[in-house]
Amino acid sequence: MDKDLFKEDIAKLPFMDSNLDLEKRVEDLLGRLTLEEKFKICSGTRLFFTKRIKRLNLPKFKMTDGPHGVGALGTFFIKKTTYFPTAICRTATWNPELSEQFGVAIAQEVRDVGYHMLLAPGINIDRTPLNGRTFEYQTEDPHLNIKTAVPVVKGIQSQRIAACVKHYVCNNQELNRFKVSAEVSERALQEIYLPGFEAVVREADVWSIMACYNKVNGIFGCENKNILKERLMEEWGFRGFVVSDWLATRHILKTESCINAGMTLEMPYPIKYKVKRLREALIAGNFMEDSLDENVKRLLRVMFLTGLLDDESLIPPGSRNTPEHQIVARKISEEGIVLLKNKENLLPLDIEKIKKLAVLGPNADKKMAFGGGSSMIRTFYEITPFQGLKEKCSNKVEIIDLPSEADVAIVFAGLNHKKYGDREGKDKIKLELSPEQIELINKTAQENPKTIVFLINGSPIAMDGWIENVPAVVEAWYAGQEAGNAIADIIFGDINPSGKLPITFPKKLSDSPAHVSKRTYPGNEKVYYDEGIFVGYRHFDTKKIDPLFPFGHGLSYTTFSYENLKISKETVSGDEKFTVLVDITNSGDRAGAEVVQLYVQDVECSVERPLKELKGFKKIQLEAGEKQTVIFVLEKKDLSFFDEINNSWKAEGGIFKILVGSSSRDIRVQTEIEYLV
Repeated sequence: MDKDLFKEDIAKLPFMDSNLDLEKRVEDLLGRLTLEEKFKICSGTRLFFTKRIKRLNLPKFKMTDGPHGVGALGTFFIKKTTYFPTAICRTATWNPELSEQFGVAIAQEVRDVGYHMLLAPGINIDRTPLNGRTFEYQTEDPHLNIKTAVPVVKGIQSQRIAACVKHYVCNNQELNRFKVSAEVSERALQEIYLPGFEAVVREADVWSIMACYNKVNGIFGCENKNILKERLMEEWGFRGFVVSDWLATRHILKTESCINAGMTLEMPYPIKYKVKRLREALIAGNFMEDSLDENVKRLLRVMFLTGLLDDESLIPPGSRNTPEHQIVARKISEEGIVLLKNKENLLPLDIEKIKKLAVLGPNADKKMAFGGGSSMIRTFYEITPFQGLKEKCSNKVEIIDLPSEADVAIVFAGLNHKKYGDREGKDKIKLELSPEQIELINKTAQENPKTIVFLINGSPIAMDGWIENVPAVVEAWYAGQEAGNAIADIIFGDINPSGKLPITFPKKLSDSPAHVSKRTYPGNEKVYYDEGIFVGYRHFDTKKIDPLFPFGHGLSYTTFSYENLKISKETVSGDEKFTVLVDITNSGDRAGAEVVQLYVQDVECSVERPLKELKGFKKIQLEAGEKQTVIFVLEKKDLSFFDEINNSWKAEGGIFKILVGSSSRDIRVQTEIEYLV
């Protein structure tokens, strides 16, 4: 074992050679660590760091929050960074390319503050609209989750910053999150909750996974050998390391259960991984040193992948809040904002014809970056809706606060990151806006029938009692530091909205599948996922419940026609692929983007299946009158369900409908194909 090494000696050791094979570097460094040093780097210090191994000049590996920007907690409120739109807004763009650009940009910011891993993206499925962290997550649908999570991870890791995908798995509520057991079927795990995590491993080689607070079928995530070792590592081939959610191990009884399950790093400080406890458990034979070594190797591997020990010249440079990052933030907000309702085409407004514009509401001039829990950001700037409109309307339109004297009134309503809003640690207690906001909307609409409601929030809102009184409603989410500019451009038509809902908006809470009883939410010691695979639109379709706004919904200032749906084969068998083609025409009078959505329905099956499941989508930009043929390629897996009897995926023979449209409830064209077993 190396003793009393000087820096010059360490620099000549094999693990310091960046030209050496990765695994050889890992093995060399592992072999030089003492048992005590191995114990030492299995837990954190100072909230977001691993412990330094001074003897080998091994620096601290530094982690930081943020799903939509480098978290203020991670930099101890010192560093200012870009405030990107929240994950649900980014997913509402239905634009995977933007997700990858976001990943690249945020990784550059992580690098610039001197850190090595971003605790993001959060890809838990939106099971309940009350979940306080819905704004941090992406969607209710596993296919959309995959198609937006994978490019984020690829973008982050292209800059040699580790992505840490969270919270694995079934952390679908904040209420009682530290102890509750998610009682979930194998089929629901396979079809709904695991696909996003599996995809970031198989398709993006994610370097870290964060284990959840909650139990999964009675076993805490950090000690769940089936979830971590058997599925994540052995079945999917995960080569990175598992880190606990912060303080997630405090209710676990045995140190060895975490070691044997494959959890490498306990954060933010040792509880189960105190050196004394590790030493005693090893001596007692409760875990083998080989298991410890395997866990430590995973952390060392990621340290090398991120360039922790490499010369700076070999590491991609960092940057913060550059013009390029600002453009990415603005583009996401522009494409993520969703036009929900637009009666008689009130929007867009003509800036040459509007003389007075009334701007009201609690969220008109409220900044949203600094809040929400671990995702809070200390940003360089944040353009509020009021500021964006003030700049846009300068010397052209007078902004006032009296609806009765305005040509058009806009109310900026919604939520914030305070208690029982959109925030970590607390779930909402209702879907409705506050009584004060509802009163303001209705009073404004009474004084001015041309009232537009902009919602600033990160989760579904019920609208009964006021939506019928206003002609236009826009979901603007928490759209980042450029939100105000994007909102102003959408109001006046410089940007044609193209966002689509990544989550169903229910009319009332009891319509949601997780809210049929206290057993299914909030639960007590256990919360039962009795709805199984029928999450989100799968439930609303099957139960024939009309949502307020369906999954995939989003209007445009132009119109799109769907025609000439064709399929390459009428029958397929085995692993044959087949192609679906459809012509989309911009039939309106202005340029716009449409998200073409493809759903599949198994007409007759031996098990209950949803009426439709999203299996493809493409976002296309068309000039007025322009036509484009959109092509989808489908295969056996797109027709399959998880067979719990045989514990495998299965496609049964029979007829499958291919449904193509503008939302889950706006199917424009359809055809069918026969699958032969």
